[in-house]
Amino acid sequence: MPGENKLGVMPISRLIWNMSLPIIASMLVQALYNIVDSVFVSWVSEASLTAVSLAFPAQNLMISLGAGTAVGVNALMGRALGAGERERANRVAVNGLFLALVAFVLCSVLGLTCAEAFLRSQTKVEEIVQMGAQYLNIVMGCSFGLFGQIMLERLLQGTGRSLLSMYTQGLGAIINIILDPVFIFVLGLGVTGAAIATVIGQICGMLLAAYFNIRKNHDLTLRVRGFRPDWRLIGSIYAIGLPSVIMMAIGSVMTFLMNKILIVYHSAHETAATAFGIYFKLNSFVFMPVFGLNNGVVPIVAYNYGAQNRSRMMETIKRSAVYASLILLAGTVLFLSVPGTLLKIFDASDTMLAVGIPALRIISLSFCMAGACIALGGSFQALGKSTYSMVISFIRQLVFLIPIAYVLARYGQAVGNDHLVWWCYPMAEVASLLVTLVFFRRLYRTLISRIPEHAASGREKSLLG
Repeated sequence: MPGENKLGVMPISRLIWNMSLPIIASMLVQALYNIVDSVFVSWVSEASLTAVSLAFPAQNLMISLGAGTAVGVNALMGRALGAGERERANRVAVNGLFLALVAFVLCSVLGLTCAEAFLRSQTKVEEIVQMGAQYLNIVMGCSFGLFGQIMLERLLQGTGRSLLSMYTQGLGAIINIILDPVFIFVLGLGVTGAAIATVIGQICGMLLAAYFNIRKNHDLTLRVRGFRPDWRLIGSIYAIGLPSVIMMAIGSVMTFLMNKILIVYHSAHETAATAFGIYFKLNSFVFMPVFGLNNGVVPIVAYNYGAQNRSRMMETIKRSAVYASLILLAGTVLFLSVPGTLLKIFDASDTMLAVGIPALRIISLSFCMAGACIALGGSFQALGKSTYSMVISFIRQLVFLIPIAYVLARYGQAVGNDHLVWWCYPMAEVASLLVTLVFFRRLYRTLISRIPEHAASGREKSLLG
């Protein structure tokens, strides 16, 4: 019917790709930026690349805070729009922007005061410590662009305007890529130049996202005049979003601990940590399409949950799991086939190739199992059960992956086989998939199965009302 939101009426396969492809495209641009950014830094020196790699957990922690909060905002906003409560959706959006500002202030203070101590906790190489601290001072101290861009983009995605979100993220990434060589090489600023280019790109993306929300997003009216935080609504946002924040932050803790294990127990020390950092950059190019698919699916499931339409919810969840698995299967093939070529993009030394080639091949065996986990995790978030995703992430990365990595690294050091440590990834992913399936079965029994198969029509709703 005219005026109906496409989230409730468009055929599911078409809707998934309509919602996801713009996000996937923008995330691929972002992944390309991550790779290009690191490539430029690697051309300065291996120490520069190591500094950025060791700074990554702190940088990822900021993204976790912003993106996790946005999950709560998107889920609540999607439910409100699905139930026809536009004023509540507006209040959710404005309080989300307030939380983005609070997150910037918090991370700015931490970045300016704790960056050097954070780097020293991982390495004693003074050159790496100083470069990494300078990088974090800038990207955390000027993170208002990052937090603003994430929240404003999610408001566009949550109202079905994924194409506009693609433009904003794409603009920020492209500006970043253009400015990187200027600041790093032309102006001779090295790692500091990479940080400045990153911040400028984020600010440009934020400004364009703000323009689109004000001028093009007719489902929301962002009124900030006379704004006062709605603490009850903020509590509801974090009831959904905080588990997502913690879930993503666990990844930062895992990366930090993995770096320490590699530096202490791997024979290549800092080079092993650098190779692990390169894996994360390459990994983002494979996983970003899946995360983009997931970001497109969450509003669909949330909207149809609000509209009480189980059929559309389940079809969305099933199809997204299949699509995610196929994407990651292609990633596995890529990492198994040409790992050396991928590493040489980063000007890899012979030592780094010796470390990185087995690492990429072994870790990639875990990709296929991750597809279903990510897709089902998106359904947990959309249905207000982000705690499930948090528990799964905790089990996978801290209960299984890190302890297994520690044992394998110690044993590998004893028997002279450094490659054993990378098997922690496939082993942890098996456990993650089993736990995810158990949680989804429980969610289906307790919540999804009780939702009507199809939403009531407008006439039926009026009669029931």
